Amino acid sequence: MNKPTLATLWLDGCSGCHMSFLDTDENILEILNIIDLVYSPIIDIKEFPQNVDFTLVEGAVNTVEDAQKIEEVRRKTKTLIAFGDCAVTGNVPSLRNPFGKEDTIKVAYSDEIMNFFKDGGLPEHLPKAIPLNKVVEVDYFIPGCPPPANAIYNILKGLISGSVPVATEWTRFGR
Repeated sequence: MNKPTLATLWLDGCSGCHMSFLDTDENILEILNIIDLVYSPIIDIKEFPQNVDFTLVEGAVNTVEDAQKIEEVRRKTKTLIAFGDCAVTGNVPSLRNPFGKEDTIKVAYSDEIMNFFKDGGLPEHLPKAIPLNKVVEVDYFIPGCPPPANAIYNILKGLISGSVPVATEWTRFGR
C-alpha cells in the first residue's frame, strides 16, 4: 500500500513554521515513516508533484509569483493546510498593507538595489499581502507564530489517520 504524501511550501514568511516542523524532533521520524515527503524547502525537489495528499503552506501571499504558486499547489493537493499565522491571517507580511505597495518597495529597497532589479529581477508585488484563504480554498488552519511543534505533530498525525483534530487543543493565535 502506498503511503500518503506530504509537501511543505514556504511563501512570504520567516521559515519559523518550518523550523517548528523540524522541532518535532524524534516525532518527525514517526511522521516520515507513515508519509512520503515529496516536496519541501528542506529537500531538493524543484517541481511540485501531482496528487499530493497533504500540503503545509507557510507564509502570506505577497507577490504575483506567490499567488500563482499557491493556485498550482491547490490544484495538485487534496488537503491544503495554512501553516502559521502568516498563512492564516497575513500576520507580519501584511504589516506593509497600510503603506501601499509602492511606498513599501521604496523604503525596503535602496536605489542601488532597484537599479539592479530594473530589468525584472524584483518579483511583482501584489497591492496587499494576504492570507492563503483570500486566494484559494484552505482545508485546515494551524495558527501560531510559529505553531508549537507538538501542535504540528498531533494535527498532522490526526489528519493522516483520517480524523479532524481540533487545533485549539495545542495552539492559539500568536503562540
